[in-house]
Amino acid sequence: MAKKTATKKKSVLKKTAKTLKKVGSGRKSAVAKPAGKAAAGKSAKLRRPKGPAWQWSAVETAAAIRSGAISAVEAVEAHLERMRTVNPKLNAVVVDLSEEALKAARAADKQRAKGGELGLLHGVPITIKENVDYEGRPNFNGVPANKDLIAPSDSPVVRNLKKSGAIVIGLTNTPEFSFRGFTDNPLHGLTLNPWDPDITCGGSSGGAGSAVAAGIGTIAHGNDIGGSLRWPAHCNGVATIKPTQGRIPAFNGSATSERPMLAHLMSAQGPLARHVADVRLALEVMSQRDPRDPWWVPAPLVGERPKRPFKVALAKIPEDMDVDPSVAAALRQAADHLERSGYRVSEVEVPDINGVWQTWCDIITNETVMMQEAAMLKVTSEDFHKSWGGMKAKANVLDLKGWMQATAARNGHIRAWQLFFEEYPVVLAPTTVKPTPGPREDTISSERVREIFWGEIRFISAINVLGLPGAVVPVALHDGKPIGVQLIAGRYREDLALDAAAAIEKRVGVLAHRLWEQMG
Repeated sequence: MAKKTATKKKSVLKKTAKTLKKVGSGRKSAVAKPAGKAAAGKSAKLRRPKGPAWQWSAVETAAAIRSGAISAVEAVEAHLERMRTVNPKLNAVVVDLSEEALKAARAADKQRAKGGELGLLHGVPITIKENVDYEGRPNFNGVPANKDLIAPSDSPVVRNLKKSGAIVIGLTNTPEFSFRGFTDNPLHGLTLNPWDPDITCGGSSGGAGSAVAAGIGTIAHGNDIGGSLRWPAHCNGVATIKPTQGRIPAFNGSATSERPMLAHLMSAQGPLARHVADVRLALEVMSQRDPRDPWWVPAPLVGERPKRPFKVALAKIPEDMDVDPSVAAALRQAADHLERSGYRVSEVEVPDINGVWQTWCDIITNETVMMQEAAMLKVTSEDFHKSWGGMKAKANVLDLKGWMQATAARNGHIRAWQLFFEEYPVVLAPTTVKPTPGPREDTISSERVREIFWGEIRFISAINVLGLPGAVVPVALHDGKPIGVQLIAGRYREDLALDAAAAIEKRVGVLAHRLWEQMG
């Protein structure tokens, strides 16, 4: 059934990656056809993309390597040079894997020369967030005390990316235990936003967002339990998808115990990239099966098209959320772009966003208090304690009965949203309703933390408890700082969210190009 649905299109990437022929479909293995001498000679007519190689998209880079327009070594060297140029100021990449990456690039070029099978990301430079297992390295997760947690093997997402031919050039920064929306820790320090050092790069995938926006790697891996993909995408002016729970397999063999159930159900691995097409390509690669994750679901990447007219719900914002005019304007602009692309947008109230957010906060907080808090507080900084205290203060303390009621309420919320998607297949919502805050704003006070998570990014964190896919795409600049919007779809309908994101991107353009002009 999965194959039948997925093959309705020749490729998941057909609309967005015309230069990559037959790159895969649905849940099939992410391996493209061999690039033998004949294939190489035929495709060598493809033009080399404009500009330096570090500015190319992942789709363009993969096609250029496949055609022989550029070697994997040249592509990797270009990104390593970019990393050496901009990373000292940003502190986005905290583990330099240059030597390993060049070795892998040389091997990739030899493989192509022999005419072997090439993966979808053959030779393409990427980064990995330093909170998933990378074989042979400690999984620090922003905590110095984790030095002995040596990864026995690559995590599923790393394994899938490597199997596709991607080349990891570095590991990116994350806050302690990836538990803050701001990227700073005692081990590696603060990561800056390439647009402006006075605003946060977001978190917890802040290093990933900062790196890919600045041109370090074509795709950045990240993960998201309360907004950790979508918030950095917004802050750094890039695109992302938080997939449906179970879409991308996850597991860390270095962990000393199994992850609590609801934390696993609300967390997702995913990509950040400058182009929506690259996000789509990375999603296909990342979502390949791995038997170590018992929650992985073999769902097709493309579903049936909704009936026309394609209706989009512009989410009404609760009255207690003070919306900045720049955010309101960006939402109207995104809605207009969708309307011009053939969507029908109506402002409507979504199902109980306040109750959904509170359920998320209650579940994640109580589970963390029970299973992880004592151990975390022993090895973390005062900044972590302040930020965690702010989150904890907004949660209701639950006994066993209250916990069971909260998990039952989660089911009701998911059902209500699924029924809502029957009429409105995509929801257009804010990422935040306020301008991007400073780089350490969650350390000001517990009250400020509550303001940020409840009063500003409520529409981000709430979606995690539902396990729904949510894309973020940049829409505009305000005072030189990027603003993104969120596009939420039904379970396993990442394709619908990304289609809408691509429609917006087509009219807005890729904001990173403006950033590079600014950076010089």
